Amino acid sequence: MAESCVAIINGTIFTGETFVDGKALLIKGSRVEGLLPPDKIPPEADIVDAMGNYVAPGFIDLQIYGGGGRLFSAETSEVSITDIANALVKSGTTSFMITMATNTMAVVNRALETLSEYRHPALLGLHLEGPYLNALRKGAHPEAYIREPDQSEIAGLLKKADGCLRMMTIAPEKFDKATVDLLIDHGVLLSAGHSNASYREAMTGFGQGIRAVTHLFNAMSPLHHRDPGLPGATFQSDSAMASIIADGIHVDYQVLSISKKLLGSRLFLITDAVAAVNEGTYIHVFKGDRYTLPDGTLSGSALTMMQAVANCVRHGGIPMDEALRMASLYPATFIGADDLGRIANGTVADLVIFDNHYTVRQVFLKGRHQ
Repeated sequence: MAESCVAIINGTIFTGETFVDGKALLIKGSRVEGLLPPDKIPPEADIVDAMGNYVAPGFIDLQIYGGGGRLFSAETSEVSITDIANALVKSGTTSFMITMATNTMAVVNRALETLSEYRHPALLGLHLEGPYLNALRKGAHPEAYIREPDQSEIAGLLKKADGCLRMMTIAPEKFDKATVDLLIDHGVLLSAGHSNASYREAMTGFGQGIRAVTHLFNAMSPLHHRDPGLPGATFQSDSAMASIIADGIHVDYQVLSISKKLLGSRLFLITDAVAAVNEGTYIHVFKGDRYTLPDGTLSGSALTMMQAVANCVRHGGIPMDEALRMASLYPATFIGADDLGRIANGTVADLVIFDNHYTVRQVFLKGRHQ
């Protein structure tokens, strides 16, 4: 069977580096073939008109719990994750790590069993946020399920995961180097979060291989002028990246702007989005622009990645090209995916087409028009 051939015309193409006008974007199969003049489009190509809108790399969300009205931790089934994935793709997120917050080990094990055998073209794997956190910075995580790191228990989780566990948020002050090494040796990307780490403890963690910080400023030791904490260590690190929730609620937009100026390409966007549920470990109550626990504790966002990009531009003073990189190129860099987050010869044809109002108009997933 011949590979499909698609040409996207009449769009402003953002390659991950720059905006390009007057060119067609050619897709063959699941990959970008390149940019070319419209009069060089192969005759066999199916034409897609971008209608003057922007064409950009699909968004990459490394921390999202649900979508399409479903929360994965509340229903750890293939049906649930499929509904979540399909809803995310429609919103422009073409790669994501389904995330599970601190929960019972029975629920974690069920999630690992489901994901170890499940495949979806947008799913990158599981981001396990907890349970090895610091209860002093638990946020919405139930303290009853927060655990001390146990190397044998973690080894068991890794075996059960069979490679689907791609990322873990941990409190670095709770981990010794041997346990950090165990996770890294199994290909798990480590991020510091829900942590009361001092500046020194955080820098030690970065030196041991923790490569990022989870939802900067939220649920962590604060930046204080006499104790810089985890945020201060992040700013002073030469390499640590950080995710941030750009909804104006989890962090003020001025803090977003300051963080961007300090971190540059080390800052990337996540949604931290959940779904409304009224039973299970997490009861998420929709409050119009956010989710909370029944007691009012902030428990997740109502963001999409498209909205996060728009907020960066409209409220954070961040240029559109850089906001788009924060939603695609920089998370791709963090996970080591050279063929994601850019539009160039040979990259994966994950694309989002959006208008001047930051409304998603069309999406391509692995070269297929959604």
